[in-house]
Amino acid sequence: MHRDPAFALLSLYETALPEVYGYLLSRCGDRTLAEELTSETFLGAVRACRKEFAPPVSTGWLIGVARHKLADHWRRKEREERGLRLVHKEEYTDPWDERLDALLARDVLASLGAHHRAALTLRYVDGLPVPEVAAHLERTVHATEALLVRARAAFRRAYQEKEGRDV
Repeated sequence: MHRDPAFALLSLYETALPEVYGYLLSRCGDRTLAEELTSETFLGAVRACRKEFAPPVSTGWLIGVARHKLADHWRRKEREERGLRLVHKEEYTDPWDERLDALLARDVLASLGAHHRAALTLRYVDGLPVPEVAAHLERTVHATEALLVRARAAFRRAYQEKEGRDV
């Protein structure tokens, strides 16, 4: 009798759940969304671990699944927002050297469009290199670099506005 690989996931569930939820909550800042994405993560993990040549089930692997679910969410949101507005090209600005207030930065990040939020979070919060960010966002490296330039400019502008400084 062959044991269902999902049982390995079930035995890991209680210890992995807070880590997966915490990972998602810290990146999206929305409890309801984090709960939904956590649920999607575990449902997706059950499907994935039943596939042939599935990797061993671990908390790290689940965090990877969660990262993909969050990126999928941001892509969906970006498509919705793209239908509601025109895409504006913005000029490149060098990364800022001043220290950011963490709470203000989180608030600003949450106010950005999904595509900017996704790119900045994957690159600077998760620390992924640009090619991995591109893979998660299903874009070319060149398009991702351009997106990061626009996202940094949008973040800087919004941060300065919320901070009460002129742009």
